[in-house]
Amino acid sequence: MVSNGKNVPRLHQLADDERATAKKARESWHMLTIMAEFIDATERLSELRPAVSVFGSARIKPGDPYYETAVDIARRLSDAGLAVISGGGPGIMEAANKGAFEGKSASVGLNIELPREQTANAWQNISISFRHFFARKVAFVKYADAYVVLPGGFGTLDELTEALTLIQTGKSRRIPVILVGTRFWAGLIDWFRGSLAANGLIAPGDLDIVQLIDEPANVVDAIFAFYEARNDLLTPESKEAGAYL
Repeated sequence: MVSNGKNVPRLHQLADDERATAKKARESWHMLTIMAEFIDATERLSELRPAVSVFGSARIKPGDPYYETAVDIARRLSDAGLAVISGGGPGIMEAANKGAFEGKSASVGLNIELPREQTANAWQNISISFRHFFARKVAFVKYADAYVVLPGGFGTLDELTEALTLIQTGKSRRIPVILVGTRFWAGLIDWFRGSLAANGLIAPGDLDIVQLIDEPANVVDAIFAFYEARNDLLTPESKEAGAYL
């Protein structure tokens, strides 16, 4: 890479040996903690499939219609033989874990250490803790055969757009991405269509990745219909193709 005569500092150029050693040690330890999170997730989740990742706001309370919808969806997925992966915290994450825990399949919580909002819920058969958001996000996508996204804030949008980007670019295999709550999501989809697709920033066909569905039973049916149309069974073996994460 050409530097154009600029002084681009590198770690090995530090003149203070003590500072260089301390910084290398700190960064090395940081890298090891990241690797440990990937290894732990791989060890505990790689044979879990088939599974569905369910997202939504941590701020939605029990009794809210979206909370109860998430419980219903997760229970149906679990009884249909699909493990349910959530963020492990309160709100929609708790609802998803609760529904799955009460069903026949595993309830998985990918917990994140945060200064507020995130406390692990009690409905987890498998509970994994992460310090790094990006390691956690990889686990959400890598081990999911479908995404079910309920209303949420920045974190939910982050997970949604991450999944859409990976599918669009072919870095992840194509899986169903289902948005639950037509009234909530309609404005975002209209913006995707009117601003992104209309200006050539995404291809019109990219919008086909997303489905808007409100009824819990239809969410489960749509996931199975997706794989039946591709003649691709929801089995542990089917997950290997096209996954670069």
